[in-house]
Amino acid sequence: MYPALAVIHALGERADVLWVGGEGGMEEGLVRRAGVPFEAVPAAGIHGVGLRALPGNLIRLGRGVAAARRVMRRFRPEALFFTGGYVGAPVALAGRGLPAAVYIPDIEPGLALRFLSLRAQVVAVTAEESRRYHAEGRRVVVTGYPTRPGLVALDRAAARRSLGLELELPVLLVFGGSRGARSINRALWNCLPALLERAQVVHLTGELDWPEVETRRAVIPAALAARYHAHGYLHEEMGAAYAAADLAVSRAGASVLGELPLFGLPAVLVPYPHAWRYQKVNADYLAGRGAAVVLPDEDLPGRLGPTILALLDDPGGLRAMAEASRRLAQPGAAQAIAAEIMRLAAQGARSR
Repeated sequence: MYPALAVIHALGERADVLWVGGEGGMEEGLVRRAGVPFEAVPAAGIHGVGLRALPGNLIRLGRGVAAARRVMRRFRPEALFFTGGYVGAPVALAGRGLPAAVYIPDIEPGLALRFLSLRAQVVAVTAEESRRYHAEGRRVVVTGYPTRPGLVALDRAAARRSLGLELELPVLLVFGGSRGARSINRALWNCLPALLERAQVVHLTGELDWPEVETRRAVIPAALAARYHAHGYLHEEMGAAYAAADLAVSRAGASVLGELPLFGLPAVLVPYPHAWRYQKVNADYLAGRGAAVVLPDEDLPGRLGPTILALLDDPGGLRAMAEASRRLAQPGAAQAIAAEIMRLAAQGARSR
């Protein structure tokens, strides 16, 4: 979702934009919060669902196609832009004949994005390694990952002051998305006193584990408690958190391919073990270029603390990782994709 919002921001006043999303969930609120008009249509997956769920999902897909056609008749788009999700299928079926672009954030595309890429005239990808997943002859453009406009690279000292952090002590940033990552949270809490002897910790627990924070904070030695900065989630302040940090620990969703390099932030990446292999491929991409260390989820309890401390105790190695990460940054990604969309929209306008 955030890459699409970044592209919409890059389009600016050059285009009238309508976001078509799924019914329910947090998507609508975040899109409207960004000032983007939103329409919801029914959507559901059909790949990998059980036989009991399949008939209902097929009915929802049919309803989604009909609803998307009604949206198309009202809005009359000249081009379509997809970034994934179940809702892409009904919109793609309803918008047959319109020029389309698709952005694939992960190194390896998921099934829905593979389907949408067959429909698109332009396939934008994050890294050169993604080309091999697409047939020759299709226009594949390596743009990098479009990062959110709010992620500005603040001065480190200013970022630390804004978050109430000490200026000189190293900062560890730990996060797992808006809902959090329970296995990471548990492993961090188990080794937290040892880490706080060495660094400040900015911990984004996610909403699921936030109620446990006070209980966990209560067992931290009083002399170290001020170094633990827990938040359920950060929105506008996320750029400051990235800029303040010396090292991150996180899952390996597609955002790490753009947001960590934007700030030159080295990381310990823990791929989510139940998400096919997309996160593992993303993590291996960064690790293979010297920008990250990969830690399997099942190894978290015994290895998270020692891995973090070994990295913090090797400033030269950490600097080399930061430089490797920064070399992967492509800050013009959103503008590059916006240019492709405008080119397609011009074609769509001429064909009317």
